[in-house]
Amino acid sequence: MSARRWARALRLALLAGVLAVVGLVVPDSTVAPTEVALVKVKRAQGVDLSPDVVWILALGSDARPGQVMTRTRADAIQLVGINSRTGAATAIGVPRDAWVDLPGYGRNRINAGLVYGGPQLMAAAMRNLTGVEADYVMVTRFPFFEDMVDDIGGITVVNPRRFADPNLKKEGFARGRIRLGGYDAMAFSRIRKGLVDGDFGRSANQQRTLRGIHAKIVASKDRPGFLERGVMTVLQHTATDAGPVELFRIAQAVAQVDGRKITTCVVPGRLGTAGAASVVFPDVAAARRWGRHAGRDATLARC
Repeated sequence: MSARRWARALRLALLAGVLAVVGLVVPDSTVAPTEVALVKVKRAQGVDLSPDVVWILALGSDARPGQVMTRTRADAIQLVGINSRTGAATAIGVPRDAWVDLPGYGRNRINAGLVYGGPQLMAAAMRNLTGVEADYVMVTRFPFFEDMVDDIGGITVVNPRRFADPNLKKEGFARGRIRLGGYDAMAFSRIRKGLVDGDFGRSANQQRTLRGIHAKIVASKDRPGFLERGVMTVLQHTATDAGPVELFRIAQAVAQVDGRKITTCVVPGRLGTAGAASVVFPDVAAARRWGRHAGRDATLARC
């Protein structure tokens, strides 16, 4: 990668760091602020907060050009906890078609929460499902994700089985360790019809992509000014209601994540129908069990 492109990648510092766990990205000066949104969650009274743990609900918006990113169905849903004291992190993935309660709107696919109530409703739906209340919701578009992966020089993931998709990746992805550029990372994270486990497999592939980003980014975390420049980029080019102190706290938490202490789990469930809609009925008991175990320290021993 050229020195110019590497310098641009470094300017993504804060949320590129978050990308190491979450899969979102901060734009450089050439990208409009609406490509990324970081929203503080309106928390319930009396919630026990740990100063060492931050929970972020990361959403990949399916918004097309001209559509509002934060009010379009979510295509990727990952609830990520980061423990700055222990270096542990946990990602709980949820299939986008999971049939859940959307507070105030009845039961629906979970990704419809972004349409009906934006980031706050998505956070409430995830709280109902897992028992974990996110501190922030981060939303981005997939084309922007492609640019970020290209800027850091691509990533490597471990693919458990070969799969393909006639629209996104006709030639498919081989089994084993594979290298992905921006477009391929997007396709690897979005394909479901070519997977034997469909929506569940797609969520797991999103988590494999996050691990690949983490491995590529973590080597830069100790560079002088890395976090500070990232915070400034966020403040200048991202739609957010969080202040600089909060953003720096996120940056510091991500910088301390140990790749060996990351656990990734996808909420299981069964396929079914709700009226005429094909949906996933999530295993709520499993989701809440994981939430109880990881809620306070962002640590899961296993799924």
